[in-house]
Amino acid sequence: MIQEEITEQVKEVIQEDIWGTIKKFLDFEIFHFGSDEHPIVLDVGLLLFVIVIFIFTSIFLRFVKKVVTRKLKNEDKLKFQSVFSFSKYFIYIIVILIALDSIGFNITAVFAASAALLVGVGLALQTLIQDIISGVFIFVDQTVHVGDVIELDGKIGRVEEIKLRTTRAVTIDNKVLIIPNHKYLTSTLYNWTQNGSITRESIEIGVAYGSDIKLVQELLTKIALDNDKILKTPEPLVLFTDFGDSALQFKLVFTMNDSFQASIPKSEIRFEIDRLFRENNISIPFPQREITILKPKE
Repeated sequence: MIQEEITEQVKEVIQEDIWGTIKKFLDFEIFHFGSDEHPIVLDVGLLLFVIVIFIFTSIFLRFVKKVVTRKLKNEDKLKFQSVFSFSKYFIYIIVILIALDSIGFNITAVFAASAALLVGVGLALQTLIQDIISGVFIFVDQTVHVGDVIELDGKIGRVEEIKLRTTRAVTIDNKVLIIPNHKYLTSTLYNWTQNGSITRESIEIGVAYGSDIKLVQELLTKIALDNDKILKTPEPLVLFTDFGDSALQFKLVFTMNDSFQASIPKSEIRFEIDRLFRENNISIPFPQREITILKPKE
């Protein structure tokens, strides 16, 4: 009996030593700063707790992402992943702060100590945050899709990729256009293809006074119909728009199914207008001014 009691006491001493060692290890301070009233202390136990919470949060977010994207289309899946990759960092921060606060870590002291730093970081990241929020709006309200032809600040391009911060578009001369997403909120955006790939284009032309306007109408209509890049339905339309200072103003309106390449058929039409007008003696006037020089009296 005496031997058994001694054995039990030895076990208790060993267990106390082990738990004491573990407690000392967990209570070991990694850093300690701040005032005595509002100290900021980070020990090993707190660090391990944060790591465990971080791991569980990461596993949960991966599960949510897998469940949500399982039945989404590829385009919608990419949009969700972009928004999710931005949102998960806020979730991590909120979860960790709640966890720290629940075990008594002085979160108020941390914010008070880093207030000036947070203000500086906020000002530095103002444009970045604005771009990201605009990217979220693009995903939500479907303003722009991949493949759309857009015009923004006088620049025209076909959208190739929409990211959370920027949109990548390719211009007609194969130059890559990187557009910060906040431009969609601060500038007027023209989406040429949101209602479909078919768009109406026009060319304006002036002819001299006294020209046969019926012949002008026939020639312009023929030129548009003969171009294989112009749709035959709806039929091209010639509008007599105005009596100008030096010319009779006409507008040739036609329909295309590839507005991104509109400059090519427009150029072809202008070449043909010049050729046919010359053959039919229809002149394209230019502004002229008469200058009268008065001779000074002697």
